[in-house]
Amino acid sequence: MQEIPRDAASGGTYSHLAGNAGDVVQARDVNGGIHFHYGRGSPDAAPQQLPRGIRVFINRVADLAQLDVLLAERQADADTVVAYVIAGTAGVGKTSLALHWAHRVRDRFPDGQLYVDLRGYDPGVPVTADQALEQFLLALGVPAMAIPGEVEAKSALYRSILADRQMLIILDNAGTVGQVRPLIPGTSRSLAIVTSRSRLSGLVVRDGAHRTTLDTLTEAQAVELLTATTSDYRTGDDPADIAELARLCAYLPLALRIAAERAASHPAMPLSELIVDLRDESALWDALSTGDEDEADAVRTVFAWSYRALPSSAARLFCLLGMHPGGDISRAAAAVLAGHEADRVRNSLDVLVGACLLEHKGADRYQFHDLLRAYAVDRARYEIGQAEQLAAIERICTWYLHSAYQCVLSLAHDTTLLFTLEPVPGITPVAFEDRSRAAQWYVEERSNLVGAVRAAAGTGLFQLAWRLAVALERIYASHNHFQDWRTTSQIGLEAVRRLGLREQEAVLCESLGRLSRMTLRLDEAEAYHRAAADIHRELEDPLSTVKALNGLGWVHLFAHRLDDAASELTDALTIVRRLDDPYWTATILYSLGYTQLQQQHSDQAESPLTESLRIFRELGDRLYESMVLTAFSLLHRQRDQAGDSLATAEAAVEIAREMGNQLWEGTALLYLGKAQRANGQAGETLVSCQRAAAVFRQEGDLSREAMAIEGTGRAYIDLGRAADSVGFHRHAAAVHQQLGDQWKHATSLGHLATALSSLGGQDEADRLRTQALAILSGYPDRKSAAFRSWLETADGGSAYPTTGGSSRSRE
Repeated sequence: MQEIPRDAASGGTYSHLAGNAGDVVQARDVNGGIHFHYGRGSPDAAPQQLPRGIRVFINRVADLAQLDVLLAERQADADTVVAYVIAGTAGVGKTSLALHWAHRVRDRFPDGQLYVDLRGYDPGVPVTADQALEQFLLALGVPAMAIPGEVEAKSALYRSILADRQMLIILDNAGTVGQVRPLIPGTSRSLAIVTSRSRLSGLVVRDGAHRTTLDTLTEAQAVELLTATTSDYRTGDDPADIAELARLCAYLPLALRIAAERAASHPAMPLSELIVDLRDESALWDALSTGDEDEADAVRTVFAWSYRALPSSAARLFCLLGMHPGGDISRAAAAVLAGHEADRVRNSLDVLVGACLLEHKGADRYQFHDLLRAYAVDRARYEIGQAEQLAAIERICTWYLHSAYQCVLSLAHDTTLLFTLEPVPGITPVAFEDRSRAAQWYVEERSNLVGAVRAAAGTGLFQLAWRLAVALERIYASHNHFQDWRTTSQIGLEAVRRLGLREQEAVLCESLGRLSRMTLRLDEAEAYHRAAADIHRELEDPLSTVKALNGLGWVHLFAHRLDDAASELTDALTIVRRLDDPYWTATILYSLGYTQLQQQHSDQAESPLTESLRIFRELGDRLYESMVLTAFSLLHRQRDQAGDSLATAEAAVEIAREMGNQLWEGTALLYLGKAQRANGQAGETLVSCQRAAAVFRQEGDLSREAMAIEGTGRAYIDLGRAADSVGFHRHAAAVHQQLGDQWKHATSLGHLATALSSLGGQDEADRLRTQALAILSGYPDRKSAAFRSWLETADGGSAYPTTGGSSRSRE
């Protein structure tokens, strides 16, 4: 970890802390506000997300040249455009142009390419900017825990990461400006290409984007596309017939490709006969349409023409695929929709791909063009009865539930599930031979799993919806996929409320409570946990009540409402004492003992912590033994037993390493650093805090990383390097402020003020000290009162201890 101080006496700093999960850059503006951006991503993260282009790309020479000019201008002018919009009607070839050009120039963007299909015009739910940002940040190497909760903060982080990178971003099928604006880079080193049926005028007017509107092909270009696509299969076609076929396709590339594939698949049939069929289809469609959208009608006519030529099994599968709840679909999922084995649908899938009605993405996965998906949904209304449609949706959602359940058993840290699943006749879930295959399946199906929860709830399959939400929570908690967790759990909660399932309602409230606590939405967390506790009491379920009260206690601890935490945990202990559950007895004893330590009631804390440690050792739970030992290290420091504190913390670190739990090792290192500082070992403190910070950066735990960085700043003070400590204290304060952790923000400001005072920066120190005191006035506990007292009596740098003594050991 390296820090580069800059003009510390004036209060301005630039800190650069290198680590495995990325860099941290912070800067303080002239008005004293702290601007903080976490994560430049992994230095090795160069995502290559471009889908492959189409097989035959014809013409568009002028459009490609326009994009080439844009690239040249971008390289010559640092202030040039950062976004380019390709607008045009549906099926005109916007995506094909964007991808073809992107593959041509990918070497000009050495830091990689990002791609997202925003599905702005898909019949399903569009991808939000929030969801796209989360996907991009993960691809750029940002740990999930480090991704902010709000879309504005995500966008700021995304732009900060891109600031020094040369990346190409393809934002495909955007429906609105709101989908796109947060995804536009902040500097011209990177370039965003946006495709949309809309002109997205707001991007041009407000954001300075350039725009081109893609026209349909000329007759000559359309004829060339038809000829090139069919040349290996047909010869001798009358040029007039080819021109007529192009006209019937309205010169739209999507329609032309479908028509060409139909012609290529019937090489012996004269083109004139195919044209008669298409004219008849066109006449029928004209009778059913208003005629206001000639191009759209032409596309639908070609779709219908091609669809009616399909074998019955392929036509039925085409309709059923329109009911799939996600963006792309595996062969196994297609088989479930069809109600057949995967091998039986392979031929139908190949027929649909050959007819250009479905795109093969590779690795047995397929995807619709959004127009074709809409057409499939429309056809299903007429070709498949409502009961059969609902049965297909129930099959696919059931398959996703059972497959996700198996995935959970392979991936999740906690596999204690609320329910057991009995096999369903006709449904064969995916089997995972190892953890890596389960992880791959989850990545491939992640968006579809969210879609399955939506689809189940939307069709009244509420039992499937809440079960899938509960199962997925285990994976989300392991991977910190907070947005998906919130979406599916809220849908699941509504589902169980519709079913009147009170026990399951409490379970989902606890799930949302854990999520809210992890994302520091503490008011929401309290409301969810309290609702769960009330339901468990109503149902006379004492053990579940204990779990909910423990969750409430930790919400109060996170908010530094220590008396409230102690009250909830005391109630939980009273209940759990009557139950024969040693694990939860030990857990509540630890939670209560830790709370009493935070209240600085070390004598009260000793008994529950001692009993908790004994039980966990009897249970053979080494990891929780390490957790309790860290609490004992704090207890010994509060009693000025510095040697015992050090030995206990060292034992906690050793156990965490032995168990291979990196997060707990980082936590134990935090306590070890504090114990080393209490023993006057400033150099060792610095090493432990830096190692802890690196661990938390890998895990994406911003709060604990900031605590480790705070410890680094204190170690620099002890080493007589106050100037070097300033950047670390400023960084910690910025993180806690960003996270909304008022108490930690106040204490970081206090330490920063003291460091600045020792350097002669008294004016800023006084201002920060006043700010810290104002925040701490809202906390009545003894620990806050002691810190306020220290701040009020601090005199320059003299009050900040730099050598041994009880004031430091009690921190």
